[in-house]
Amino acid sequence: MAAAAVVPSSIVSTSTTPKITASTYTSLLLSKAHHHRRLAFNPILKPSPLRLTFLPNKLRSTLPLRRTNATAPQTRCLFTGIVEELGTVKQLGKAPHGGFDMVIAAKTVLEGVNLGDSIAVNGTCLTVMEFDANTFTVGLSPETLRKTSLEELQSGSLVNLERALTPTSRMGGHFVQGHVDGTGIIFSKVPEGDSLWIKVKAEKELLKYVVPKGFIAVDGTSLTVVDVNDGEGWFNFMLVAYTQQKVVIPLKEVGQKVNLEADILGKQVERLLSGYISIWSS
Repeated sequence: MAAAAVVPSSIVSTSTTPKITASTYTSLLLSKAHHHRRLAFNPILKPSPLRLTFLPNKLRSTLPLRRTNATAPQTRCLFTGIVEELGTVKQLGKAPHGGFDMVIAAKTVLEGVNLGDSIAVNGTCLTVMEFDANTFTVGLSPETLRKTSLEELQSGSLVNLERALTPTSRMGGHFVQGHVDGTGIIFSKVPEGDSLWIKVKAEKELLKYVVPKGFIAVDGTSLTVVDVNDGEGWFNFMLVAYTQQKVVIPLKEVGQKVNLEADILGKQVERLLSGYISIWSS
């Protein structure tokens, strides 16, 4: 909330705006004439960086249910990391239009789907380009294939699926953008009772955002980190029996890649602090 000082009209020029210095401003506040004036408070409203962009259902219903060549506007999406269902890759490869497409069979995420909607596939935010009653199609850019583990998928592979949040969704996991930071390698899988310990190796630049008891999205699954070993370059987590039946991670073998997205809060803090450090060091 910012307070706007009322400047007496006698010092305001009709031709130029006077330059008010800090000392002038202070004297105005302390002047007797100004003392009896009521200050006006004007709120400074800033948009939150955590915004969800939605297209009204009425407008969506008018969109043609077919592929278009027009470039879709960038959509800001948010996920929870709570996997809704396991989908099955039906087709993956180069498409007639020259791109690289993936067709996925699903059920739950197709409920109420529209062209242009975002669905997280193994934690990667992808845009629905086509769909029918049983499948949907997404396009994979060269950067997506380089940055994620989706390049290892093949026909018949199971994938984690989650639709983007809506205003009425329950926030069961943590803030997941679907912007994969990089990949890790499954280093070990060790059962303990009906639970399963998973250890993942990751690059140092990504591991610095991973903290014990903090959040991380592994193949789009919101998980709690147990331990982090910076020296050996790994972190681990535990999957309970229920989670093992609902996500794709336990089906992967040691040595396979997983998509990793660190908690956005850690990256935001680092970005802010780096600005202050550069100012004070200059």
